[in-house]
Amino acid sequence: MNLPFRRPRPRDDRDSDAQRTGCEGERLAEEYLVRVAGFRVLARNWRDGREEIDLVASHDGVLVFVEVKTRRSEGLVPGYYAAVDGRKKDALRRAIRTYLRRLRDKPRSFRFDVVEVNLEGPPDRRILHFENIPLFAKSFRAR
Repeated sequence: MNLPFRRPRPRDDRDSDAQRTGCEGERLAEEYLVRVAGFRVLARNWRDGREEIDLVASHDGVLVFVEVKTRRSEGLVPGYYAAVDGRKKDALRRAIRTYLRRLRDKPRSFRFDVVEVNLEGPPDRRILHFENIPLFAKSFRAR
């Protein structure tokens, strides 16, 4: 029988562990952004098809799109550099464009941040917040 959809791949323990790790990192990142940095979270795990934005927030009148990267151990290179590659940036651009297109009132400004959460790091270095990461050309406007 030819079905019009794909059957989901069976989950294994690695997927479940990775999902739990990611959820925990997103929870800690949100907590940090709200309590420490003064953000107001507008949406969590916003999706459009396959594209996703981990957090959409507001900070000092700026709309902020946040990608959360969670790690279980410290590496030599921050997770941001290893995980937010060209392909991921392309996916984020598509998702952000779609999100902005759907807004009735366009923001005067927006930015892209990355929050890296290290679940096993020292308490004072568990969360790294990279602000205003270049993602779009300077001439890009939300229309």
